[in-house]
Amino acid sequence: MIFFATLALVVGLCAMPAAHSQGADPVAQAKAVAMQWLATADAGDYAASWDQAASVFQQAITRAKWINALQSVRSPLGAVNSRVLKSAEFTRALPGAPEGEYVVVQFETAFENKAAAIETVTPMKGADGAWRVSGYFIK
Repeated sequence: MIFFATLALVVGLCAMPAAHSQGADPVAQAKAVAMQWLATADAGDYAASWDQAASVFQQAITRAKWINALQSVRSPLGAVNSRVLKSAEFTRALPGAPEGEYVVVQFETAFENKAAAIETVTPMKGADGAWRVSGYFIK
């Protein structure tokens, strides 16, 4: 199991300025944010993933430690060969996380050097209405 963060929730990763129009489907918004962030990670732009992170993640891990963690764990996996959406579930509560709006998005991912992995990306809705990835986990 590969774990990227210091909080029980895997609170973490990235903030993407997703569409946050009134009445828009939160699950659809969160899935879009997850895909945008994964594209950043897939491109190896680990610094950008931290720069875009939810503030709760930035408070939990320094930029330098985040970059090092992704370089040491994500880089050896190689390129993404395929990624298929497995599930996306809305929730208002996650263990160890503040109450809020979250969508837990899971992908079945095949990397060049790891044929079967489950990536879990957890966007959360910020006070400004924008969805930001607050967690990332590879199993």
